[in-house]
Amino acid sequence: MWEDRYSASDDYLFGTAPAAVLTDNPWLVTPGASALCVADGEGRNSVHLAKQGMMVTSFDTSPTAVKRAQALARDTGVTVSAHLSNWDNWDWRVQYDMVAGIFIQFAAPDFQVRQFATMQAALRSGGRILLHGYRPEQVGRGTGGPPNVENMYTEALLREAFAGWQIERCAPYERDQRSGSGHVGQAALIDFVARKP
Repeated sequence: MWEDRYSASDDYLFGTAPAAVLTDNPWLVTPGASALCVADGEGRNSVHLAKQGMMVTSFDTSPTAVKRAQALARDTGVTVSAHLSNWDNWDWRVQYDMVAGIFIQFAAPDFQVRQFATMQAALRSGGRILLHGYRPEQVGRGTGGPPNVENMYTEALLREAFAGWQIERCAPYERDQRSGSGHVGQAALIDFVARKP
């Protein structure tokens, strides 16, 4: 599905500016620290983190998206180690200082449980997870995200999935999005940031 969407667009589907969660929360960046951006698409978020001085690795399942991510990094003058991979083929044994999952909610609940577990494994002790996505109120708006309530994040879901972690931000809110042609209009969002024990 994602390769079809990306390859059907002549330009960056979600634009080249990072998701607002990154620009709104500059404290998330630790220059010199390592970061993994999962299902990173065309690289707008990984390139932003690299511009802020992080050592960034990313992966996505779409060849078109990965090529665009590599081109965006090159054109921006930063280094991002962008890879073509699906979730199950990624080497989750490698650990990072931060793992970022931004708009990765096209996953059924059982796969979402596996997503959380593998991202947790990829974090060093004291490392930070960043999840940014849609709440159930997003369904039916047509401004981004999957059409299924069960794919969405709630505060309770995230707090339970990361029980025992130091929660630094768990914030639901509304925002008018303008991210390329893929995310446009009012959206029901949530940010979740927590540190691994």
